[in-house]
Amino acid sequence: MFALKNFDYHLPEHLIAQAPAQQRDRSRLMVLNRTSGAISHHMFSDLEKLLNPFDLLVINNTRVVPARLFGRKESGGKIEVLIIDFPGLRRQSAAGEQVVCECLVRASKAPKTGTKLDFGPDLKAVVADVFERTFSIAFMCEQPFETVLNRIGEMPLPPYIRRSHLNDHPGNDPCDDRNAYQTVYAVCNGAVAAPTAGLHFTPALLERLRQKQVDIAAITLHVGYGTFMPVKAEDIRNHRIHTESFSITPETAEAVNTARADGRRIIAVGTTTVRTLEYAARQNKIVADGSGACDLFIYPGYEFKIVDAMITNFHLPCSTLLMLVSAFAGRDRIFNAYNAAIANQYRFYSYGDAMLIG
Repeated sequence: MFALKNFDYHLPEHLIAQAPAQQRDRSRLMVLNRTSGAISHHMFSDLEKLLNPFDLLVINNTRVVPARLFGRKESGGKIEVLIIDFPGLRRQSAAGEQVVCECLVRASKAPKTGTKLDFGPDLKAVVADVFERTFSIAFMCEQPFETVLNRIGEMPLPPYIRRSHLNDHPGNDPCDDRNAYQTVYAVCNGAVAAPTAGLHFTPALLERLRQKQVDIAAITLHVGYGTFMPVKAEDIRNHRIHTESFSITPETAEAVNTARADGRRIIAVGTTTVRTLEYAARQNKIVADGSGACDLFIYPGYEFKIVDAMITNFHLPCSTLLMLVSAFAGRDRIFNAYNAAIANQYRFYSYGDAMLIG
């Protein structure tokens, strides 16, 4: 059950979505009954028919930061930097302040400590430290760091979404990833990957759900680049999952705990929301408000404490996300659903179609 090979599958490359649906809620939605394994096929806009009055829908309101930067080293060589942690941004850095971030770097020759980097007239940097796979980079700008990133940064798309033009023409984005790779309810800056299950919602759909008396609450979990890191341990129990910062307001904690006490369904939008709620309730099955770093790795055998149903996309082979949904619905039922999705030409991964598992 815990062998990594048990979570592998073959996906035809043409089913990896390279662009979003033309309308967010016109993506497809597979519904999987996690008890019986029954499968039905819908459009995401049908969600209002599939949820019940007084269900509690919990969303992740993190906002993706345009964290990919293109510049040059002081030697003149090209460099690409992906910021993967934003401690300075999350504390609202002021104009003229130095902000130190953990980064991934792509260059013909890796920079050394002390190397100066130039990202144009608005942003300079220096490599503060070099680690095994990451770099600590100190950014300096006269304007607030967030303002500069929003102006010159590119969206940090997953590696399986190809935008070859970005390297040659930063800022020229025919797919409008700045808007598409962002949920309509994103408000809290700090993620380097979108909580992609939420990409399917529109303001109109959310309003229809409210009109149906579906309650909606929000948590914040800043999705990190570690979500794309492969599992290498042959026994998945030996895998050490990445940590991501989260926050739960007292209002959301109360909404979840009240729904739980009332016996109402709690439906998590995305694996990020699932992990956050389950992590916050790991002591006594009561969700606590507050903030911290979530490092909960959910794989088959895990006993869910809070979540009754989830909305999620179709995940990469051998990923921790696939292991999470396998824990929720059972590996065999998930793989049967994935086989059905492939046979029915569903679109996979971040810009792909969705599942409702309940």
